[in-house]
Amino acid sequence: MEHIIGCTTRPYKDLPLDEALARIAAAGYTDVALFNQQGQVPVRADSTPSEVAAARQAAADAGVTPSMVIGGTQLGLPLDEAVDNYRRLITNVAAVGATWLLDCGTSNEAAFDKYLELMKQAASHAQDAGVRITMKPHGGISLTAKQLQDAHRRVDHPAFTICYDPGNILYYTKGERTPEEDVAGVAPIVASVIIKDCAISDGKPDVQVTPGDGLVDFPVVLGALVKADFSGPFYVECVGSSEPDAVDRDVAFALGYVRGILATLKTD
Repeated sequence: MEHIIGCTTRPYKDLPLDEALARIAAAGYTDVALFNQQGQVPVRADSTPSEVAAARQAAADAGVTPSMVIGGTQLGLPLDEAVDNYRRLITNVAAVGATWLLDCGTSNEAAFDKYLELMKQAASHAQDAGVRITMKPHGGISLTAKQLQDAHRRVDHPAFTICYDPGNILYYTKGERTPEEDVAGVAPIVASVIIKDCAISDGKPDVQVTPGDGLVDFPVVLGALVKADFSGPFYVECVGSSEPDAVDRDVAFALGYVRGILATLKTD
């Protein structure tokens, strides 16, 4: 099985969208995840049709597919308004041509039940729009394997899925937990993966690390996912460099690095 390996726009967050997409394409990627770009995500709940069309055209001009968009909930609103807001986001994600809406859950424990209810109510709209919500580890409700499993079970809808982000396991626990400890337990329900590494120095975690240069054992993590018949996409989120030409080299390396691991796993 040939997995999609995409790249987020995060490594190029300070550049105009069209330049970020062109650089990602030049590095060899076919797919891109739209993240915060020069202060805001190009596709949001409040995006106008012209803004969504502009983002879609920018991707087409670069020759990449904008297959994922990062989004978020507005849990400070009353539930019905929060659901309506999220449905508008889903509609715009579908309009830009994306399949995946990446969600980071919530760190507000008092809002856990509200978040899950919002997901329940929004999931059918996502399914109708051809979008799959995919919640990743980000502290709070979505950090441990058990929390990811519980959220998946409670929402109980095919349009609500789990994204695995090994770097965030290390980052949010400051290394007290590792992705290698729990990936096998959550792998059967993982639908998408963020490729992110993490280094820890003097107790301080850092995810601005090129995959392979940090603490994540990617052969073990990806091996557990492949063993569980994972068929979804991978997206590189972070690299170690910040200067654009150096980022170009890092994101190209990350693509080859992930491809190499997957090729090895397929021959084992």
